[in-house]
Amino acid sequence: MQVKIFPNSDALAHAAAHEAAALIRAAVQRNGHARIVVATGNSQVAMMAKLVVLPDIPWAQVEAFHLDEYVGLPATHPASFRFWIRTRFEEKVRPGVVHYLEGDAADLDAELERYAPLLAAGPLDLAFIGIGENGHIAFNDPPVADFLDPLRVKRVPLDEMCRLQQVGEGHFSNLAAVPKEAVTFTCSQLMAAENLVCSVPDLRKANAVKDSLEGPLSEACPGSLLRVHPRATLYLDTESASKLSPVWTNRP
Repeated sequence: MQVKIFPNSDALAHAAAHEAAALIRAAVQRNGHARIVVATGNSQVAMMAKLVVLPDIPWAQVEAFHLDEYVGLPATHPASFRFWIRTRFEEKVRPGVVHYLEGDAADLDAELERYAPLLAAGPLDLAFIGIGENGHIAFNDPPVADFLDPLRVKRVPLDEMCRLQQVGEGHFSNLAAVPKEAVTFTCSQLMAAENLVCSVPDLRKANAVKDSLEGPLSEACPGSLLRVHPRATLYLDTESASKLSPVWTNRP
């Protein structure tokens, strides 16, 4: 994994968006289409805002997948990740297709069985991703993360630290309002993407970044798995990188 540190979150978002645009253009030129995974949350807002206004991205040839979703939350809820993707991405660029994970489906097992073959239909050219305050990637929190997971998507419980992050970011009024479960890409499905663009700004992510880069390769910090991906780039700002050792922060 490459690590790039920028002076602020705006510069981070600019660089991540431009790399993603280049990867999408290259995939379409190479294959006639691009298959991408859209992540959501506060860490992705600035990057996505810059990506959707970049020129010459052949969005009509893009097939987009939805990384994770709360169980039971309707798509119209402002904290729903379907709402995030629809308003910040789909309505801005009109991609060829967006495959949503319906977290409020009446039969979640059937929904996951529907979704997994869509992922299996071809390689994923690019996945956007963040790292949670507890080190999670997608909604693979430390208690449930499985680096060798045989599944592509699954239903998971959310730990309290993850749920408190959602309150702290302003998506829910209190802990009781945050769903206790989600559906998510597994760790192994994320690692199957050919390229990972990982945007992680803000001081509140500094501990998770340090654990991901300098701690053990362990499911206790799911973000540590990103270190072994051959085409992953971790985009940090000075705040999220503030607890790293000089071996990272002094690089040219």
